[in-house]
Amino acid sequence: MFEIEFTPEAIEDIHQFRKYDQHKIIEGIENQLTHQATQETRNRKKLRPNQIAEWELRIDNFRVFYDINKENMLVKIEAVGYKKGSQLFIHGEEYQL
Repeated sequence: MFEIEFTPEAIEDIHQFRKYDQHKIIEGIENQLTHQATQETRNRKKLRPNQIAEWELRIDNFRVFYDINKENMLVKIEAVGYKKGSQLFIHGEEYQL
C-alpha cells in the first residue's frame, strides 16, 4: 500500500477548485493511487519526460501529476490541473506537456 504525500503547490492547486471538485479529486487520488499507483490503466498513465511529474491520473477534467518512490512506497502529488478542451491549466496558467 502506498502512502500519499502532497507538495505545498499541489495543496494550493486543489484549494483553487470548488469544494465539490476538491472532494472528488481527493477521493479519486485515494481510490486510484493507494494500492496500484504503478499500474497503467485507462485513467492512469506514465508520461514522457517533462518538468512536472512522471505520472498522470485523470479524474474527469482534472489532471493529477505525481511521482512514485517504490522503495519507500510513497506517491508524491506534484501538481493538480484541469483540462478545458485541449488546453491544460496548472497553477492557473496554460501548460504544454
